[in-house]
Amino acid sequence: MISVTILTKNSQETITSTLASLQKFPEVLLYDSGSTDTTLVIAQNFPNVKIIRGEFSGFGPTHNAASSFASYDWILSIDSDEVLTPELAEEILNLNLDPQKVYQIHRHNYFNGKWIRWCGGWYPDPVVRLYNRTSTRFTDDAVHEKVISEKMQLISLTSPLLHTPYRSVEDFLAKMQAYSTLFAKQHQGKKSSSMGKAICHGSFAFLKSYILKKGFLGGKEGFIISLYNGQTTYYKYLKLLDLNR
Repeated sequence: MISVTILTKNSQETITSTLASLQKFPEVLLYDSGSTDTTLVIAQNFPNVKIIRGEFSGFGPTHNAASSFASYDWILSIDSDEVLTPELAEEILNLNLDPQKVYQIHRHNYFNGKWIRWCGGWYPDPVVRLYNRTSTRFTDDAVHEKVISEKMQLISLTSPLLHTPYRSVEDFLAKMQAYSTLFAKQHQGKKSSSMGKAICHGSFAFLKSYILKKGFLGGKEGFIISLYNGQTTYYKYLKLLDLNR
């Protein structure tokens, strides 16, 4: 049996599609860190969903906190803006699960209705999301967390996970603010920074995404995403500079 965990806060725009794609799973744990919109009202319409209210303490620790409430040891971690295709749901439910294995899903990222097959961090985008909590867990990173899989056998699934991380310009700005702050706090006193580093890292992130990862093939969407990647990296190091002072 598999428990699904989802971290939420004000996820009303996407949570319906996410929960609808999980109706065949016996338990979905929605770990909410203070929604003030209709997220929890929507969740109550799904009989397999249990709502847990808790604090957000960075992505890695909060994922681990959510899994501690699960009824089953097998954890499928899904974001509130991700949707399982019917094929992926069936593939997961029919697996012969092994606690010494972790299972990798290929995520398809969408923006403006387009599957983005360019840009740094957007394609390819394999993510380990199915694991046994008695064998492994998420790292304690506040941002860019991942399931610890170095000593595990990695199994790659074939069906995709659909992801729409940004639905508007406001989403880009909100996530830029949140992720850059988490990065700075995570590396405060551990990593050096300067104005020069912020400019260099930010510029390279844009060029890597737009040129090396062929974001230019994505037209307007490729440019917007690449610029976002560069700006987010710039502000990560600028905020780290402030905190280190």
